[in-house]
Amino acid sequence: MDKILVIGAAGQLGSELTRALANQFGNDQVIATDLRATASTLFPYCRFEVLDVMNKEALETLVKKERITQIYHLAAVLSATGEKNPKFAWQLNMDSLLHVLELAKEYGLEKIYWPSSIAVFGPSTPKVNTPQFCEKDPNTVYGISKLAGEGWCNYYFEKFGVDVRSLRYPGLIGYKSRPGGGTTDYAVDIYHKAIANQAFTCFLSEDTYLPMMYMPDAIKATLDLMNAPKEAIQIRSSYNLAGMSFSPKEIFASIKKVIPSFEINYQVDFRQSIADSWPDSIDDSRARADWGWKPSYDLDSMSQDILKHLPAFFPPQS
Repeated sequence: MDKILVIGAAGQLGSELTRALANQFGNDQVIATDLRATASTLFPYCRFEVLDVMNKEALETLVKKERITQIYHLAAVLSATGEKNPKFAWQLNMDSLLHVLELAKEYGLEKIYWPSSIAVFGPSTPKVNTPQFCEKDPNTVYGISKLAGEGWCNYYFEKFGVDVRSLRYPGLIGYKSRPGGGTTDYAVDIYHKAIANQAFTCFLSEDTYLPMMYMPDAIKATLDLMNAPKEAIQIRSSYNLAGMSFSPKEIFASIKKVIPSFEINYQVDFRQSIADSWPDSIDDSRARADWGWKPSYDLDSMSQDILKHLPAFFPPQS
């Protein structure tokens, strides 16, 4: 019977993916972990453990004691936050992945999931319909660490047979958690300002296109990838994944269809240069061909769903 360990479970992706995993495997078969003890309140339905993924011995003890078969390693320092402390971001993002891959090799774990990102692309990458295989020259420590991580994942598969699977997420947008320090997180924060009847100050220019994805589609893609038969997974670095692409001007217009009084202004900062180095849109044809990926949401259907459900999770503050 599968036993699932989620590392970094309290983050934007982890908080929703952990619930989906518990629904699939059963509450008793999932262990959520995070560095912060207060995160336990997010997981009343499954077991929670405090875990510092940089402590390899503690991680190994947990894997052995609980007879873990699958690890979802989600802990990372994101793009904008990583630029403030690049050495720490590199150390956490790289060393933690190597800890997990080594344990998978040593104990013969069934599957490993590790998320990559569109941050692996850079200024020399084709910006429109960015292909699966192309030049990658990331200019953030987050992107550099993700590109290196993709290499390590492929290496451990090729050399040791570790069944590691990965997706290059675009910007992820959901309503169940706060923005997490990523460059694309403006597209989360903007909905919080809208329901609070506050003007939104955007740190990107109005015509900055970025690939994005609504969280239900991201969860579906992750589960579809992990549930696919091993022989269907042809790419062991990380699969391109796409949902939609839009600019701040377009997401603003989408929200105004529901909240006509909403206002926006622009104060561009250092995150603009990060966004400018990333693709406008992504070609995910390999994911569609290999394991049947297909998104369900476009911009307007996402906006309508978020604005309907967000107030229940984060009531507007006066």
